[in-house]
Amino acid sequence: MMIRYFLYLIALTYLPWNVNANGRDNWNFKVYLDDKPVGYHNFTLEGEYSERKLKSEAYFDVDFYIFKAYSYRHSSDEQWNGDCLKEINSTTDDNGEKFMVKGKTIQGNFGLVMPKSQSGLPNCVMTFAYWNPNMLKQTRLLNPQNGEYVNVQIKPIGQEMVKVKGENLPASHYRMKTDKFLIDLWYSTENKWLALDSTLENGRVLHYRIE
Repeated sequence: MMIRYFLYLIALTYLPWNVNANGRDNWNFKVYLDDKPVGYHNFTLEGEYSERKLKSEAYFDVDFYIFKAYSYRHSSDEQWNGDCLKEINSTTDDNGEKFMVKGKTIQGNFGLVMPKSQSGLPNCVMTFAYWNPNMLKQTRLLNPQNGEYVNVQIKPIGQEMVKVKGENLPASHYRMKTDKFLIDLWYSTENKWLALDSTLENGRVLHYRIE
């Protein structure tokens, strides 16, 4: 289904992010397909810069009248050393198709164990870590659903206003392209991730919004 090309890549109080005293950051996004709510994608990041842990949970259902036309479930646990991925364990149910990705850094080299062993990955790998603004400098990113190492092109678009919890906030707009999808991202003046749009192959748009 067209929607899957975006879903596998891929969540807050009076501000769009919630930084607790214990060093935990949360992003809780409500997800829309065009103007229809279809689910959520939540992210929790905790720990110091050299030892961060990320938990990602996505849940989508697309209904057609009384029938469920599409479902998606994704869970990923990632460990980071600075901007480098140390370990990943993810499971995905993409409308009945199951995926599992496992990988870790051993003796300074990152390697995938599942779905298959893959050589040639650099020592410092990043996933589609939208929560980390340093992702915007990358030219390749690891797909946490199927383990593919994807070529990306990311460029700044300009300054805009984006609505977060009913309030228009100034934001920097970036656009990411791969061979399968187009994603627009917005970040605050403090480089906090605010929102995301993904244009699907059929022209419909997925919106990540904080409400």
